[in-house]
Order: sequence, then C-alpha cells, then structure tokens
Amino acid sequence: MRTQRWRKSSYSSEGNACLYVSAPDNATIRLRESDEPDTILTTNPTALNALIRNAKAGRLDHLGAA
Repeated sequence: MRTQRWRKSSYSSEGNACLYVSAPDNATIRLRESDEPDTILTTNPTALNALIRNAKAGRLDHLGAA
C-alpha cells in the first residue's frame, strides 16, 4: 500500500482543529481532521468543488441553523 502524503490546510491554525487533504490520484480527494485522523472522507474534485462553491455562496447556511 502506498503512503499518502497529507497537506495541512492553510486556513488551519496551530492546535488541534486542523484539516488535512490528500490527493493520491486525479480522481480522488481524501480529507481528514486532526482530532480524528483515522476517519477519512473520500470524494472527487467535481463534488468537492461543488461543495465549496455552495458553501461560499451561502447555500448551506441553513444547515447550521437551530
């Protein structure tokens, strides 16, 4: 099995709440949080791009509402 290279998000501060990303190939993106490094979310560039665009546009704001 290949060793994954993880990069820390530039938006993550020092401490425990860090987001890491790994792209082992052009079709796969893996995300993990420093608090739960064994829990890995796998997606693809198209889906991640759509999530980021929708979050930036505020289309997901209702998900945080009580």
